[in-house]
Amino acid sequence: MSVTSEIIAGGDDDFMTVRKVTAAGGQREIGRALAAEAAATFGWAPVLVDPVVNRARRAWFERNWPQHHERMCGAAEAAGFDPDDDRVYLDGLTGVPSGSACSVTYLRPSATKEGHGLFGRNYDFFTTSAEEIFAALGGPEPAVPRPPMASRPYVLNSIPDAGPTTTVLTMNELDGCMEGINEHGLAVALLIADAENTTPPVEAGPQVGISSAQLPRFVLDTCATVDEAKQALLGAKHYDLGVPLHYLIADAAGNAFIWERGDAGIEHIIDIDGDALCLTNHLVHKQQAGELPPDNEETLWTYGRYRTLVDRTGGSVMSGELLRATLDEIGFDATNAGHYPVRTLWRTVFDLDERTMSTRFYLGDTATGGLRHSAELTFGPGLLAG
Repeated sequence: MSVTSEIIAGGDDDFMTVRKVTAAGGQREIGRALAAEAAATFGWAPVLVDPVVNRARRAWFERNWPQHHERMCGAAEAAGFDPDDDRVYLDGLTGVPSGSACSVTYLRPSATKEGHGLFGRNYDFFTTSAEEIFAALGGPEPAVPRPPMASRPYVLNSIPDAGPTTTVLTMNELDGCMEGINEHGLAVALLIADAENTTPPVEAGPQVGISSAQLPRFVLDTCATVDEAKQALLGAKHYDLGVPLHYLIADAAGNAFIWERGDAGIEHIIDIDGDALCLTNHLVHKQQAGELPPDNEETLWTYGRYRTLVDRTGGSVMSGELLRATLDEIGFDATNAGHYPVRTLWRTVFDLDERTMSTRFYLGDTATGGLRHSAELTFGPGLLAG
């Protein structure tokens, strides 16, 4: 077992401190390392839950996502619990829930100057604590101050003895992620599905199946291609506790799709049609081509960002440089965030052929309201394999 942990961007004088953990070994050992990291950074500890539901959860993971089941056993060992104790919730390696605004776009190899599939993403999120976010969405006012929800992100490199190597980026959940890529060149990113109508999550414990933030990690652990990801998701049980997300998933062969759930829990797959596939924060399966409504104060510019992405990626050859410029064009800073304290907290470009993830992190505002950020850093299975 090999584990390294280091600060790679930001620090005490910046908005965020970004850590990178690289863990190699069995999945149980990796889970033990991640649990120790979550305890040190977020104060994570196992909590008591409904044993009937939890027994079914553990059985579901063992059947359908054995990698996660093994990591849960490692988390139990790290915390000094019996992994077979039905009373104890052993994942959820964080202190707060997840969600995001964001913009993503995937470009087929035929549409890029490099001849590589490129997947770009802005992670747009609040610069406040979870309690302050939910108060802004109609929840109760926070009783005590908490650190900003997104101030301690992690890059997690997992090199298991069996299964694909993965590199993921997570805001706060070390058993899930906001985006990531595996050694097969499969990449995933999550986004809030309906920014205008988002409300605080319901107060319920963990359910059977995969949570919203676990879904990308589930896909990266178990799939190599878009076709495999579709089948895995259609066969999986998952839940969102009232905050629906949607996902863009793409592979190195030039395939991509959007996964989202609509009314009555109906699942929708929207395949790439052309050279690019774009996604922001409204339900794509409900939109009519060319008939997007205007934005308002609650939409977080989802329609405008979507129009810009479609316009910039349609009909002309893109490049990594142009993709980054487009993401910067639609990013959030103090000059355009409106009445919500939203910033583009990181910008990522995946190169699916190279199996890399290149990310630049938000460190604070400039005097003129722009973004102060780190240098762009490159990670990924493509580098770990070398």
